[in-house]
Amino acid sequence: MEEQMESSSSESEDDGMDEEGNNDEESGPKTYLPGQPLQEDEHLICDQSAYVMLHQAQTGAPCLSFDIITDTLGNDRHEFPMTSYLVAGTQASSAHLNNVLVVKMTNLHPTSKANNDEDEESDEDAEDDEEEEDEEKKPQMTFSFIKHQGCVNRIRATNFKNSVLAASWSELGNVSIWNITQQLQAVDEPTLLERYNLDTVSNPVKPLYSFSGHQQEGFGIDWCPTEPGVLATGDCRRDIHIWKPNEGGTWTVDQRPLVGHTSSIEDIQWSPNERNVLATCSVDRTIRIWDTRAAPHKACMLVAENAHEKDVNVLSWNSKEPFIASGGDDGCLHIWDLRQFPTSTPVGTFKHHTAPITSVEWHWTEPSVLASAGEDNQVALWDLAVERDDEEVVDEELKNLPPQLLFIHQGQTDIKELHWHKQIPGVIVTTAHTGFNIFKTISV
Repeated sequence: MEEQMESSSSESEDDGMDEEGNNDEESGPKTYLPGQPLQEDEHLICDQSAYVMLHQAQTGAPCLSFDIITDTLGNDRHEFPMTSYLVAGTQASSAHLNNVLVVKMTNLHPTSKANNDEDEESDEDAEDDEEEEDEEKKPQMTFSFIKHQGCVNRIRATNFKNSVLAASWSELGNVSIWNITQQLQAVDEPTLLERYNLDTVSNPVKPLYSFSGHQQEGFGIDWCPTEPGVLATGDCRRDIHIWKPNEGGTWTVDQRPLVGHTSSIEDIQWSPNERNVLATCSVDRTIRIWDTRAAPHKACMLVAENAHEKDVNVLSWNSKEPFIASGGDDGCLHIWDLRQFPTSTPVGTFKHHTAPITSVEWHWTEPSVLASAGEDNQVALWDLAVERDDEEVVDEELKNLPPQLLFIHQGQTDIKELHWHKQIPGVIVTTAHTGFNIFKTISV
């Protein structure tokens, strides 16, 4: 299925957002900060100059979880137009209407338009050329479906033995592993996609493996980056199970859950560098570090008690430095140094979000940069290496913002997840009840 994406949004906002209105005292646009009241004659417009790229996409039923697929187009990509592949899971109104979506976003152009310096062209010719150019630059989205029983609470992808796999948590309490290699081939080739859509009507795709041993549904799920095919899943009861791949294309799930948490597991993150080590966070307000080589009742090695004042929702493990970032229902973003972890004291705290934090992720190559998203409909980009310069002249309205806050992106309602693209530096994809955004700012 192929659909048009929008190349930009008049409702998207950032910290270069302009606020327009009939103001006698001030002429021209003003910078808008989230939470500020708008006058009756004021409206928000997106400052396109703050973005290198900005696109929107809709998928019908909202996708509250997704992952960016590592593709074969190369690393460290900077050239436009760009292409990105995603796997996402829907939250439809009825359980039987849900799907795993394999998505290809392509023809992603930058926000700035090429200047037309042909002075000899007539206005009419120039207008025709501009329309033709706009048509050529329209971004495209193609996707293939896999029927999924129940809403997809969370989904994560990995590359394993020349295939691309996706693991999905269902609201019905099952975790399934899907081979999405065929679907990725289909979104690349229209004739294959047509054939795939016809075939799956009578012959629905089945998962490679499903596990129904969790006592409740859950959200915690992560593929191990250092040991291919190894998976960890955590449920709303408090149980964490470790999966290991077998030769025959199935998995062995340890029926003995890791013992430690006393309430729902909200997020799981394997260490990016150390095998067998993972971090979890919970409604019990703790963050725990585990060594899965130990017996399940002894595997919890480190605990940060009362890590947040309320539920701890999300975690991200820095790939370059011994830091973990966490976000909670208290709206706080905490930075933890694993060398000082047992003190239960974060080395950094940022209170910018005004509602629960729903997603946090470190940049893959810039160890001081991370992004956070919250129920306050903001995506915030941070650089923890920045310090305030007392001599710098700062706008009166901006002086109360943390100096580490680089950028605020808005325009989506109820943002659920964000991910940096590992192969396209600075590109972020976000999902919300109102759809997807894919963008790159001038700040990162």
